[in-house]
Amino acid sequence: QIDPKDYTFSGLKDQTVGRLPGKVAGQQFVIQDCENCYIYIFDHSATITIDDCINCQIFLGPIKGSVFFRDCKDCKCIVACQQFRTRDCRKLEVFLCCATQPIIESSTGMKFGCFQYYYPELALQFKDAGLSIFNNTWSNIHDFTPVSGNNNWDLLPENAVVQDYVPLPSSEELKAVRISTDAAKSIIPVTRGRREKSSDESCLAVFFAGDYTVANARKLIDEMTGKGFQLVQTKEVLMKAEDAHRVFKHCALELIPLLEKGPVVALEFNGDGAVERCRSTVNDTFSGTKVFVSESKASASQDVDNFYNFADMQMGM
Repeated sequence: QIDPKDYTFSGLKDQTVGRLPGKVAGQQFVIQDCENCYIYIFDHSATITIDDCINCQIFLGPIKGSVFFRDCKDCKCIVACQQFRTRDCRKLEVFLCCATQPIIESSTGMKFGCFQYYYPELALQFKDAGLSIFNNTWSNIHDFTPVSGNNNWDLLPENAVVQDYVPLPSSEELKAVRISTDAAKSIIPVTRGRREKSSDESCLAVFFAGDYTVANARKLIDEMTGKGFQLVQTKEVLMKAEDAHRVFKHCALELIPLLEKGPVVALEFNGDGAVERCRSTVNDTFSGTKVFVSESKASASQDVDNFYNFADMQMGM
């Protein structure tokens, strides 16, 4: 029999509390009326509600459904979820991975950055929660109650350091989790999202489903970002033949058979010379693997638009 008390933090003050990997195992969780607390959920859950919390630092592992913050203020959070919502919140700073468009309502002073975190169990927890590490719309915020002349939300500074916001846990029990907040190790590729691009040249690279899709995509990200290019956005989505014609144009016919194996993973890189560098890296590194890469600077921005317009429509359905 499940005891709700095992899945609730309520009325705590000045405490460090948490749940180790395997201890929540996909249940719902409730956090309420906590003040000056450090709260860490190192596991996947079904949904989480956070009500009336003040000045708390919170880490939430992958959430299969929604996370809902209500009447919270002055909290700093790291969150991975399918849906993100806030209502009547003030001054929340959130490093976010969210599969759908994050929604804020009657909330002010909200700031968002890209989720960056690693511990050994996290990849499997994302899988158990049904979340793709490549579907993250962290910066595409929808404000349900905008006020003219005011922006209720902003992006965190680009050089924001996760540990300055949500420090590593200090309790003996939670120290057992082997955490890294190094962006290069993050389970979620760190993307620029809606931040201004540094160059007018972007490049689209698309990997097709197979045994090494995730590893290959990560390798290309490491190679490109290591050379100073910026990862703007990533997406994992199923494609049909008609989508391929729209996105891949004259290459579509040879790529359509690959679509039946499962979803594609698409990456947008930005920077002067991105197309040339991406093409040469793919040729050198993935010789036996079929990868779609934009052919020229001229066609690349259209490739990016075609793919992400299609993907956004898919995700919205």
